[in-house]
Amino acid sequence: MPPSPAPAPDSSTSAHEAPDDRLRLGFWKFMAAGSVAGMVEHMAMFPVDTLKTRMQMLGAAPSTAASPPPRRHPNYNNVGRFLASIMRSEGASGLYRGIAAMGLGAGPAHAVYFSVYEVCKEYLGGNRPGHHPLVHAASGIVATTASDAVLTPMDVVKQRLQLRESPYCGVRDCVARICREEGCRAFYASYRTTVVMNAPFTAVHFSTYEAVKKALSEVSPGSADEGQLLVHLAAGGAAGALAGAVTTPLDVVKTRLQCQGVCGADKFSSSSIMMALKQIVAKEGPHALLQGLKPRVLFHAPAAAICWSTYEAMKSFLQRFP
Repeated sequence: MPPSPAPAPDSSTSAHEAPDDRLRLGFWKFMAAGSVAGMVEHMAMFPVDTLKTRMQMLGAAPSTAASPPPRRHPNYNNVGRFLASIMRSEGASGLYRGIAAMGLGAGPAHAVYFSVYEVCKEYLGGNRPGHHPLVHAASGIVATTASDAVLTPMDVVKQRLQLRESPYCGVRDCVARICREEGCRAFYASYRTTVVMNAPFTAVHFSTYEAVKKALSEVSPGSADEGQLLVHLAAGGAAGALAGAVTTPLDVVKTRLQCQGVCGADKFSSSSIMMALKQIVAKEGPHALLQGLKPRVLFHAPAAAICWSTYEAMKSFLQRFP
């Protein structure tokens, strides 16, 4: 998931500081707060992410005479049954395989996101008085493109470790074997798809967040700080859920590209999005592009809320320091 958009810089900076000093101070604070928020968000929601990855890989293995390709897996729409199946066969630890890879990738990626976002927003005039939704959206798209370049390799490792009966022993083993057997390019086989997915994700997230926040603020104008936090949580949750839902087909393609060839999964001749879409639909039907929809929505709704609340808490904490 791309990190949530950063709020405007805090106006509480002392008046004697020069504008450049305020921006530089804010830059490092946003970077640190965003890094912590991203790690908390992804680590807290990791079990749901594992469910999503497992469901999106259903039907990816080549069919055999003994095991024909399922046109619709019996657990496709039942998240609870799917979770119970993992708990019975692997225990709770099965939901956390690959969490170390996400821990290594989420912090730096979110730090890059928030710093690039702030620089772009300042350069494009987004910090001037008034509402600038197009500037915020454009800045977010540039930021998520940069952060995806940092996160994608660890996301590949994370998803391969999440698979049932994953052949890798851990992060180091997975990285070494991918480099040795597939080459370093395998870490970026899904980068194009990730960027294409996260651009509309960011646009939908921004527009929905701002719309819901405005609507809730009008319902309860002049709310106290606690009320404002609830507004951020509600708006962030709604934005994350909608953005996650509409980009699910591209997320399925991303997962399949990142996990191709692992545990007998189908391989793709190139990283073309259209080619992967056609191959998946031809083998499994259009419904395959919606696999993992429920856990993806269940992930992004609370994840966005967690990210916003953690970000605001970290920003308030860091404002105490010069």
